[in-house]
Amino acid sequence: MFIVQNYSTAVLFCIITMLCWGSWANTQKLAEKTWRFELFYWDYVIGILLFSIIAALTLGSIGDKGRPFFADLQQASSSNIFSAFVGGIIFNAANILFSAAIAIAGMAVAFPVGIGLALVLGTLINYFAAQKGNPTLLFAGVALIAVAIVINALAYKKSNAANQKVSTKGIVISLIAGLLMSFFYRFIAAAMDLENFENPMQGKMTPYTAVFIFSVGIFISNFIFNTLLMKKPVVGEPVSYSDYFKGKFSTHLVGIFGGLIWGIGNSFNLIAAGKAGPAISYGLGQGATLIAALWGVFIWKEFKNSPRGTNSLITMMFILFVAGLGLLIYAGI
Repeated sequence: MFIVQNYSTAVLFCIITMLCWGSWANTQKLAEKTWRFELFYWDYVIGILLFSIIAALTLGSIGDKGRPFFADLQQASSSNIFSAFVGGIIFNAANILFSAAIAIAGMAVAFPVGIGLALVLGTLINYFAAQKGNPTLLFAGVALIAVAIVINALAYKKSNAANQKVSTKGIVISLIAGLLMSFFYRFIAAAMDLENFENPMQGKMTPYTAVFIFSVGIFISNFIFNTLLMKKPVVGEPVSYSDYFKGKFSTHLVGIFGGLIWGIGNSFNLIAAGKAGPAISYGLGQGATLIAALWGVFIWKEFKNSPRGTNSLITMMFILFVAGLGLLIYAGI
């Protein structure tokens, strides 16, 4: 299977994760004019599962290093399979709420608040579980990002005071989603042997197998979580499965493409965790907040016509995010 051999490549993979995790929501924005996000989310989940299968049968099975996918799946212990599966359930609960927050508040708000919180808590959780990296630089980077989150909330409050299109419900849902999101990664990482991808400990899984089990957890739990949300949506009227099958093929493809984008980022991030460590890998990946905020501000114009001073707050937020991410990178050198 393909294995990252050095830290610089691991950082590159985390940057790709950042781009993917920060960009997938654009597909939701594209679909939302004619397609409810609960229906979009089904295609998104299918895309995640589809990429996990593709990655497992290609990158996870080629070469002479590590265990190939089917052999790895066969030897995996039930406890590690369960851990990765639970990670998928936790992620799905968080991400459904997060998708709802995007629909309510927009990318420029939902990402910095929800994913920003997940970055701070998740990085700390993963560091204390596997202490890899310079803690001073790591925590300093997390602190700068935390300040950036607060500044983003202030910018949102200032913008919302002049434009009442978005309620504070978006921030509340983003915070709940971020809290849940901070825990999912630890369950996947615990199912893998992060110290040795070439010859993993018996019972542990390679990143490709763990991602596949994780994705199955997302898909199966979606029959519960998303069905409930379809019947009792956060915004709008209830939707049914018949509405889903009425969607155009091109509309379904947009959602699947969004899932593929997120899935690429997820796989690359876990592949990088072997060299970078789970805390740094997760923290850099969740720098997606910065990418999404750029999309929200400059492409979707989510802070358009905001009162004076808002742009200064947004600029300060971006500077602090970049500085914080830089410290996370140096923490692993």
